[in-house]
Order: sequence, then C-alpha cells, then structure tokens
Amino acid sequence: MKKVGIVSCYFKSNYGSVLQAYATQKVLDDACIPNETINVEHNFDFKKGKRKYYIQQITNFHFIKEKMGMVKLKVDKIIDKNLRRNIEIREKKYKEFRKEIRLSQSFYSYQELTKWTKEHYNHVIVGSDQLWLPVNVVSNYYTLNWVPNEINKISLATSFGFNTIDKKYDSQYADFLSRINYLSTREQSGIEIIQRITNRQAKLACDPTLLLSKKEWETIIPEQRIIKEPYIFCYFLGKNIEHRKFAERLKKYTGYKIVSINHADEYVKYSDIFADVIPYDIGPKEWINLIKNAEYVCTDSFHGTVFSLIFNKAFFNFRRYSSKSKVSTNSRLDSLLNTVHVSKERILSGKEDIEEVVSYSIDYIDVNKHLELLREDTKQWLFGALGEDSIYEK
Repeated sequence: MKKVGIVSCYFKSNYGSVLQAYATQKVLDDACIPNETINVEHNFDFKKGKRKYYIQQITNFHFIKEKMGMVKLKVDKIIDKNLRRNIEIREKKYKEFRKEIRLSQSFYSYQELTKWTKEHYNHVIVGSDQLWLPVNVVSNYYTLNWVPNEINKISLATSFGFNTIDKKYDSQYADFLSRINYLSTREQSGIEIIQRITNRQAKLACDPTLLLSKKEWETIIPEQRIIKEPYIFCYFLGKNIEHRKFAERLKKYTGYKIVSINHADEYVKYSDIFADVIPYDIGPKEWINLIKNAEYVCTDSFHGTVFSLIFNKAFFNFRRYSSKSKVSTNSRLDSLLNTVHVSKERILSGKEDIEEVVSYSIDYIDVNKHLELLREDTKQWLFGALGEDSIYEK
C-alpha cells in the first residue's frame, strides 16, 4: 500500500517546527492514513541549494544583519562552556521527541527521492512553517519540484514567511506553485501572493498544531506541573530588551516569578538577568506544559501564541520585527489573531502600562468556537485533497 509522504522541517531545534511536524503526522495517523515524514537530513542537493542562496546574499545588508544573532550564538557556544552544556541538554530533549516522528529512509539526492516517491507515495504534503522563504525555494526541496507529475501534491498551511516576495523570484515561485494540486497557506498575505503570482485561489488553513485540540495535546505532555508556584512564562526568539523589561514590570505588578527559555534563536545576555528560572531540560512536551500552567505568557513567537490560544492563556505578544523590516514575518500573527477574533490589543511594544494591559480580557468562549471552526474546516479540506472525503462524513 502506498503512503503519504510528509515534507516538513522536523529536524530544526525549534519548538514550533517540531510540533507542527508531529501534528501533521498525528492527524493522518488518527484518520488511519498510512504516512511517513521524509528524511532529508543527509540530502546533499538540499544542503547545496541552501549554500547557493547564502552565497547570493553575501552583499545583502538586511539578510546579514538578520543572521548575525544566530552566528553569535554559535560562536558563544564555543567560547562559553556552560552555555554549550546547557544547549546540549536542550538538544537532547529535542532528540528524544523526534523519535516520535516516523521517518522514511535517508535520501542523498533529489534523484533518489524522486524514484522512491514514484514507487511508495500516492500523495506528498508540504507544510507548514516558513517553508516558502526564498532560501527554501532556491534550495528546491519544499517546492516539491522533485515530485513526479502524476503524484498528488498538497500544501498544508505552508507559509511564505514574508508579507511580500521580491518580484525577481516570481518565475521560480510560479513554476512550483503551478504544479501543486491543492494549495493552502496559513496567512492572508500568502493567499494574496499566490493570487498575484499564479492567479490561483488558495485556501486559508490553520497551522497543523491547531488541528489538535487541547485534550489531544494534553495526552502527550507531562501531567505534573514543572514549576510548582505561579509564574510568568517567557519565550522570546528576538533580542528586544524592551520586551523582557515588560515581563519584569509584570513580575513586579503580580509578584510572580519569570520562567524563561533562553537563547533559543540567538544569544541575548539580558535574558540571563531578567529571568528567575531558566530551565534547559525542556523539550517540546515540557515546553507545552510550561505554557499550559503559566499565569501569563509573554512571547514574540508564532507558536508561542498558538499554544497560548489552545490552552486559553492570558498572553502578550510582541512583534519581533518592525513593520518596515524587509525580513518581517509579522503577517502570520496578524492573520491568526484576526481569524480567531482576538483583538490586536494583545500585540505590544513593551512600553505599555502594566495595569492597563492586564485588564485586557480574551473571550475564550468565542475564541474556542472560531478555533474549532477553523480546525474542522482545515481537516475537511485536507481529507478532500487526499481523496478521503468519507473519513470526514458525520
């Protein structure tokens, strides 16, 4: 029996990336649809394509500036033994969780992968995450260009990352988007990009992590609280100090400790100053547990916001990028909050008055209704694209 091949960013040490890869597999498993996630870790063609893009960006100031934090983290891990040891503890937890993602055999070239796909898959799903950033289009894996024409190709809530795509890439985007049989994206801006480039109408779908309910996520996370006393959970990927100072003022106002996941994307020295508890033995399951049991969540992460919504938390989101930034990925958050009818009062700069913003309430009865509608609508679309409409009949 042929399977569904899943193309995702399961290998990246990022909570959202790993959890959306797991969720995609889980939704198909629950529907008894045979599937496996394609193992691309050793694919030379994929790595060669990424290197090609980075070389092309060597004179791009905005790109270089954006990547400097990640480079600095790698350097700091070499210099600081304690930091390196702590990051290794976290990496071990990621490695443990990835065992729950069912992988195919390893492929070293797109030619090998094409041959395997023709013989073993009847559908290939790509999604979600920021898989259609220009670097990934140039590397040519998440484009599904290696998938034979006769195989059904589906994008599940795949994100472009940016609000707009530089027109110099239009022809490359048009080529691969035109080959995908069923197109969905998780942002309104993505629908507009597809419309502009291909004149096709894509589906607005929810991120795979939202396809699982609160109860379903609770079945995989530690049952006991990791932190016993009330706390403010902080998950910042960006380096904005003002966001962390907001959390400090929230701590002063509430009396709750700050629990922070530090140095996830780049090294930020102030993170070690503002937090009271800095755990590193936190894998994806433990990360969800920390969100579930927090009194407040402060985050600049898309998936930090997603799981705050799933667990009905009082959360504050901070923009990682300015609206004028050429590498801004703000649109994905705007689209999510708009879809579930959450006021943009939740998106802060960090300078707001604590007493005022704490008074902002979220109508989770209404939010949960919209989340369920979005979840069911996306599942119905996905099973229809897979030719499994009968699974969804009620």
